Amino acid sequence: MTIAHISAGAVAHRNDDHVAVFNHGGATDILVIDGGTSVAEGDYLDPIHGDVTWFVHSFTAALEHQLRPERSQQECVQAAVDGVRARFEEITDRTAVPLHAWPIAALTWIRIGKRDGRQCASLYGLGDCKSLLRTAAGACIDLDPFVNPQDAVLQAEIAKLRAKGVTDPVERRERMLPMLRERRKFQNTQPAPAVLCLHPNGAFNARIRNIDLEAGASLLIMTDGFYRLVDPYGRYTDSGLADACIERGLPAMLDELRTYEAVVGSTGARAVKAADDASAAIWTA
Repeated sequence: MTIAHISAGAVAHRNDDHVAVFNHGGATDILVIDGGTSVAEGDYLDPIHGDVTWFVHSFTAALEHQLRPERSQQECVQAAVDGVRARFEEITDRTAVPLHAWPIAALTWIRIGKRDGRQCASLYGLGDCKSLLRTAAGACIDLDPFVNPQDAVLQAEIAKLRAKGVTDPVERRERMLPMLRERRKFQNTQPAPAVLCLHPNGAFNARIRNIDLEAGASLLIMTDGFYRLVDPYGRYTDSGLADACIERGLPAMLDELRTYEAVVGSTGARAVKAADDASAAIWTA
């Protein structure tokens, strides 16, 4: 079994993504986390690295302490968030932090272990990270074909602004901030949150799937910033991306992503940001 991973911010010295690998009790846990870009006026928890980075790394550290063979992934996530929220309330007055400034994140957690003598994986997904299974025969399977309903809303708003002549990504984001902040409030107050958040009002509405892993299989887990090589840039299919990551390695693929974004110059035409933090992990049996 081999695991490789990479994580890089879209700009220097700032990265709201995170990848972590834990081994315990005969299981291997791979976490890929994509922190939601802040829509706040500033940072309240960590003025150096940012509140989103604080949340992502605090959750990862808390989760590591909650890992138990007898606990479900849902139970571990809930316990970890409870711990992070307690720390949040220790270091700041929660009433002083507007709801739209409360950090959120997308999370894909794949736990690899054995069941009935066979290698298997359990997927736990919140938000829009991507998970691909490449079989020993070379087929590629999307393990979590989630479509973010907010994408259509954003595209419609971007199209309206483009029709008004607003094409600069920075200006466009400023125009969209009120809508983005209302969306963040909504995500932070749902009774069954579909994203990782500080104060869930109920159990997380995670997507859960169990998969048998045959010899020679590989898993590619990534944030949507890395998946831009497929959507929206169209440089690869799912299968082609999985093959290229395995054959060329993650650093080469990240270089290709950043080079494309730098050279083309119009990558922000269909997105709120011209470039995004990008992270990925590959597990090979």
